[in-house]
Amino acid sequence: MMKLKLLALGVLIASSTFAASAESNFSLGAGVGVVETPYKQYDNKAYPIPVITYESDDFWFRGLGGGYYLWKDQADQLSVFAAYSPWSFKPGDSDNNQLRQLNKRKSTAVAGLSYIHNTEYGFLRTSLAGDVLDNSNGVTWDLAWLYRYTNGGLTLTPGIGVEWNSDNQNEYYYGVSRAESRRSGLNSYDPDNGWSPYLELTASYRLTDNWSVYGTGRFTHLSDEIKDSPMVDKSWAGLLSTGVTYRF
Repeated sequence: MMKLKLLALGVLIASSTFAASAESNFSLGAGVGVVETPYKQYDNKAYPIPVITYESDDFWFRGLGGGYYLWKDQADQLSVFAAYSPWSFKPGDSDNNQLRQLNKRKSTAVAGLSYIHNTEYGFLRTSLAGDVLDNSNGVTWDLAWLYRYTNGGLTLTPGIGVEWNSDNQNEYYYGVSRAESRRSGLNSYDPDNGWSPYLELTASYRLTDNWSVYGTGRFTHLSDEIKDSPMVDKSWAGLLSTGVTYRF
């Protein structure tokens, strides 16, 4: 079963809802998301996504997370945040007999810092988050540069970025222990940290003063540490999401 990765999908949902609702402090909507994970013989499935956006001078809530602003002005926004990260691996959801012998990898909650810097040439978006439930004990850093273009009711936001996973993060979700190796026949694998560059694009169109539709996608070139895992048979991962929002 395909799981939604917060630090990919959640960021994209936040970007798309922000683009669709930048003039309002509250919006609701619904969408559908599909993630192509690198795990061997995992089925692609569509999942419903609640789209909730709230913005105030002190607090924000987007997608599956929320935060508190430590600093906020027109150019810079620095905040602490917490979010649910449902990325996981369930052996029974793979059609690969060897992967079905591996241990389950649980979803978790993450917390950290996020920062946005706006300029006339685009904006910098970055976040540093760590597992707080003692599952992976991993850390992920996301850094991207994006440009928002608006023409009438249409808004396009292309971007380029990179995601860094710590060795604990990669080991938990892509490593194979010696016990798992003996049980499954896969080679044991202990990955290091790694960098995965990506391209993304978000588009939104305002149908009325309140209703908007959006679509967003990301293509990620996986780091060698992930690609070399015996659990993986792809060099890339993809994500698509689309939906509708209502601005109050």
